[in-house]
Amino acid sequence: MNDSQPAPRPPEAAQVPAWLKAFGALLRPWIRIHRTPEDVHTLLPEDARPTVYVIERYGLSDTLILEQACAEAGLPSPYAAADQLPIKRRRAVVALSRRPRVFGRQPHPTRSETLSLLADIVRAHPEQDVRLVPVSIFVGRAPDRESGWFSVLFSENWVVVGRFRRLLALALNGRDTHVQFAAPVSLREVIADQPEAERGVRKLQRILRAHFRRIRAAVIGPDLSHRRTLIDGVVNAAPVQQAIDTNASKEGIDRDKAARKARAFAWEIAADQSHLVVRSASFMLTGLWEKIYRGVHMNHFAELRKIVPGHEVVFVPCHRSTTDDALLPYLLYRNGLTVPHIAAGVNLNLPLIGPLLRRGGAFFLRRSFSDPFYSTVFREYMSQLIARGISLMYFIEGGRSRTGRTLEPRGGLLSMTLRSFLRQPERPVVFQPVYIGYEKIMEGESYIGELSGKPKEKESWGALLRGLGALRDNYGAVTVNFGEPLFLTPLLDQIAPDWRSAAENPDAKPAWLKAAVDTLGERILVNINRAAHANPINLLAVALLATPKHAMAEADLLAQLELYKALLSTLPYSERVTLTSLGPAEIIAYGEKMQWIRRVAHPLGDVLTVDAKQGVLLSYFRNNVTHLFATASWVACCFLNNRRLARTSILRLGRLIYPFVQAELFLPWSEDEFGERIQKTLDFFIAQGLLEADADGRIMERGPGQSDPAFRLRALAHTLLPAIERYYIGLALLVKNGPHTLTAGELENLCYLSAQRLSLLHELNAPEFFDRSLFRGFIQKLRERRVVWADENGKLDFDLTLEEVAKDARVILSREIRHGILKLTPEKQAELTRSEAAASTQA
Repeated sequence: MNDSQPAPRPPEAAQVPAWLKAFGALLRPWIRIHRTPEDVHTLLPEDARPTVYVIERYGLSDTLILEQACAEAGLPSPYAAADQLPIKRRRAVVALSRRPRVFGRQPHPTRSETLSLLADIVRAHPEQDVRLVPVSIFVGRAPDRESGWFSVLFSENWVVVGRFRRLLALALNGRDTHVQFAAPVSLREVIADQPEAERGVRKLQRILRAHFRRIRAAVIGPDLSHRRTLIDGVVNAAPVQQAIDTNASKEGIDRDKAARKARAFAWEIAADQSHLVVRSASFMLTGLWEKIYRGVHMNHFAELRKIVPGHEVVFVPCHRSTTDDALLPYLLYRNGLTVPHIAAGVNLNLPLIGPLLRRGGAFFLRRSFSDPFYSTVFREYMSQLIARGISLMYFIEGGRSRTGRTLEPRGGLLSMTLRSFLRQPERPVVFQPVYIGYEKIMEGESYIGELSGKPKEKESWGALLRGLGALRDNYGAVTVNFGEPLFLTPLLDQIAPDWRSAAENPDAKPAWLKAAVDTLGERILVNINRAAHANPINLLAVALLATPKHAMAEADLLAQLELYKALLSTLPYSERVTLTSLGPAEIIAYGEKMQWIRRVAHPLGDVLTVDAKQGVLLSYFRNNVTHLFATASWVACCFLNNRRLARTSILRLGRLIYPFVQAELFLPWSEDEFGERIQKTLDFFIAQGLLEADADGRIMERGPGQSDPAFRLRALAHTLLPAIERYYIGLALLVKNGPHTLTAGELENLCYLSAQRLSLLHELNAPEFFDRSLFRGFIQKLRERRVVWADENGKLDFDLTLEEVAKDARVILSREIRHGILKLTPEKQAELTRSEAAASTQA
């Protein structure tokens, strides 16, 4: 070592002043620290370099909290770490901003003398370095039930508070103190490229301030004190100013009136998020969730926490219940992240309720964007939110799923998000898919009514008050799984490598935008499905709804549940899918406790059954997880009407049907990957004794029709069978009516009516069987794959290969079902008209 280099002072026992120890002893009972990450040693391994902790604001309480957090985490205390510094300091702590002192020489408000001295030493001795550890401290971020309503007034925010207010915050909210350690920063590396040490220190402080701002925005949300400024920014933006001129000219009004109209649009849309309201809502919702749920469980949240700082996060959950809007933001907030701004339909902007939702972070949008003036203002508002780094949350499925299925994506908000990103592509955008799984939903009764043809009840105070009665029930457990995130920049690089050129004219609509929106929407839904949770009610629904009377002997149900759990464990759908930990007997007991199933005692063995009304509701929960069983169900379908089948035939037919199943269930595999999954599923069935293979493994064979293995396969096949029956209805109608006869819309309507009637005649007690959107998606996929196409008159044309495809259905569907479908499919448009008239009369 160079003789001129100052050696670190020899380690000594940490000399904590007695008065500080006394203050620490007084404060400790009032402080409960929540540390991030819990195991800080993975982030801060042992290091020979001296360590300096960096905090955002100086305060005695922050120093004491840091001391306690280091002790609990097993890290060197700020006083012990000071002994290793090459300069004389009582504690190894640097604050980026300081309050004025009451007595003595006033410190510089932003310049750190400690950092400057350390930088001079490191610059003079390049072999020496100092490790800087940023530590964020938040007191009273989310008050708990014990802390009282008054405590929300003294929770952490963006305002620098005085000593007395900080003391009250510690007294009221100290038990909810969050301490977040960040990755260490090398002082030598930061100042190495600077011509002088002081410039390097200023650069380092800018980096650290930006880091603390990002963490504070991620934890407590952005600074929302300037809503009027935001609206002014929206109205004064060039696209809105141009829209004002266009509207004034089009409607023949003066420009000021058009400008007032734009401002009114902005006030109608904009959120007015209040940290006080958010904290109060968190306090209230804690009691609500504890009352109506038996637990709210999260999975894969740690992966999300890592990507939040530095990213514009757009949360895109599935939409299964009205509670989605409150549950996900609540969980984010209670686990250390900010509440996003949430897109809500303007129909929720009711008196009193609307302002509360707005202050909780809701911004309102109309159901239709047909008015280009309104559309421009809304798009600019979205751009302003993204530019300010405010996280967003919206449902790309549009409305709630009434059937439990994942709905087709709607690209409106996705398109606006992409176009907003093009205006300022410096801040990376990430879409976070979220799966929310329930065991019972409040809207079950209304969903049944709407699927049966009743109009959707409009949102009103009366409807809200009537819905309060549902809060007396218990709705089981809720599972929230965070799926694999989608980073926008790599996605655009893949779809449109020249997308950056569009940033030169961000108001233009690039030709590749629609393809990018479609791809993004599909991948979001695929990743939502890849994060599904199979809860006990899902598994019971899949098993019991597969039988004609929705009933099974207890022994059979136990075996079927055991099969499903083995399948999902042995051949996992994805790494983020989760499965209930309950065993088959516990699942049945839980279903009885939740009153989904009923036990019928019998001397030869109890029977578990589902009442008719409950059966319709359970179809919702079966549909949540249909995609998890798609491959196994397809293989089982192949043995419904066949005792023996070649492995190659199963693969060939699987590849034929896969594009349609993939589009309907948002499956993640390519056709080749689906083929590989079929092979693994066949091997699994052989291992389970459900199938047998010949000597060379080419021919698969199931047991006799009345055997237990055949029963298991029939029950498993039922999961996908309705979809195959729907496909056959569409193909049969096309073939029966012939080419150049039906438009796509006419075919969709014929499919809907035929499926509805088939459901009535065959007691298919599942409303989604005749869901129009499923037929619409099937027809669209036929057109995409050029199986059918439109002629010059808009009529659908096809060649003879379609008849061959329809004939392949005999391998899967029984003769009874095929003949029943063919008998019910109308042949002429006149018959369709009569059917529609009869349906209208009946309604």
